[in-house]
Amino acid sequence: MTQATVDTARDAQTSDDILAIAREQVLERGEPLDRDQVLAVLRLDDDRLTELLQLAHDVRMKWCGPEVEVEGIISLKTGGCPEDCHFCSQSGLFASPVRSAWIDIPSLVEAAKQTAKTGATEFCIVAAVRGPDKRLLSQVAAGIEAIRNEVDIQIACSLGMLTQEQVDQLRDMGVHRYNHNLETARSHFPNVVTTHTWEERWDTLRMVREAGMEVCCGGILGMGESLEQRAEFAADLAALEPDEVPLNFLNPRPGTPFGDLDVLPASEALKSVAAFRLALPRTILRFAGGREITLGDLGAKQGILGGINAVIVGNYLTTLGRPAEDDLDLLSDLSMPIKSLNDTI
Repeated sequence: MTQATVDTARDAQTSDDILAIAREQVLERGEPLDRDQVLAVLRLDDDRLTELLQLAHDVRMKWCGPEVEVEGIISLKTGGCPEDCHFCSQSGLFASPVRSAWIDIPSLVEAAKQTAKTGATEFCIVAAVRGPDKRLLSQVAAGIEAIRNEVDIQIACSLGMLTQEQVDQLRDMGVHRYNHNLETARSHFPNVVTTHTWEERWDTLRMVREAGMEVCCGGILGMGESLEQRAEFAADLAALEPDEVPLNFLNPRPGTPFGDLDVLPASEALKSVAAFRLALPRTILRFAGGREITLGDLGAKQGILGGINAVIVGNYLTTLGRPAEDDLDLLSDLSMPIKSLNDTI
């Protein structure tokens, strides 16, 4: 028997072992996979993908239920950010086409209305900043008040890194959930951002949790991280215990340092979706940016049948998403009910 044959036989045995372990540990007992176990899942051969996605779907159905949370997002302040996140065309440090712009309160309210019409329960106000200044917080406060006067929807925010005073202000405004992504594994973060640290992001998330707001924290896959670092990232998120994890896939933006990276292969992206579900069995796992070019229509369906239980509908911050109607039709075809507002309050 050749060494290659021995290696193939060992890998097949390992594949059987990790799927059996995941079935017993996660599906039956609700206990998440650890870092090494997630890595074993990420290393599975593509011919095990269908089985893996089915297991992740079974885990999602058992521990989260069939409902899908729908969210829309809007950029209150776009571009001109002083940070150097290498994936982001909103950085003022790169030769990318996005320039600084603000939207007014009536436009914010109209966006919330259109989001609510899709059946969405969550509307997230986003700003491209290191952290909010007084002007931005004042605009957010006015926007939240105006939205609440006209739209029945939960309001989330993503405004960068916060001080304790700012955390308290947002909580008192009635912000339901705060998004601040760790973006990638701690060990890979210095290759993605140099103008602030992973630990600074973690501190903001800790304060948000302690203030009583829900924590939304995810990242972007396909930024040059190794499979080991992807497993590390899943373990980081499991330790944080966020209420929601948005999974983005890099959509390389012209003019950014990551503009020439390859798009993540669909099979690798789907294995990652399933692996993150097995690491976070009770968490809202949301399809976010980049899924259109990474997965296409078929991949989107496979992902929703492979552990995903939330979607962002419509466009993203600087890139186009699928039409909201396409996602809603897909959920209807799959007989997956949209989570109602009353269930989230």
